[in-house]
Amino acid sequence: MTIKNAPRSSGFTLVELVMVIILIGVLSALGVGLFAGRSAFSPLLATQQLASATLLVQQAALAGNVANTLTIEQDGSNFRFIVGAGTSASRTFELSREGATLSAPGGLPLTITFNANGAPAAGANLEFTFTGDSTFDTCLSSLGAVYRGSCQP
Repeated sequence: MTIKNAPRSSGFTLVELVMVIILIGVLSALGVGLFAGRSAFSPLLATQQLASATLLVQQAALAGNVANTLTIEQDGSNFRFIVGAGTSASRTFELSREGATLSAPGGLPLTITFNANGAPAAGANLEFTFTGDSTFDTCLSSLGAVYRGSCQP
């Protein structure tokens, strides 16, 4: 006796489910290795923090605020960006170095003063290089623009 119109069961086979679980396990093991340490991202984070601090100082300079200086420091474990050092409006941003280093023109610490137009008062391009597992160049142009890459003459 045969059953007509028997419902067909649908779903995944055990082999398919096991293969998906193995694939997820392999991908997660590889992903954890990529993101386990922050050291690969530290130069990028420091570059972005420098750009943010620079833009904050430029806004203060454009507004006629006394916090028109940016001091950049690094010690054994941190990068430090100080906006308006020595003023009542002083703000400090710190970021763990995680093995990264910063090189700047004239060395560190470096203090940059901005004029009322939001440009560095020195009137010259400043190039910063953050190195670690990767390297990021950042340019602060003589006009006040902050961009990733080497300064253009």
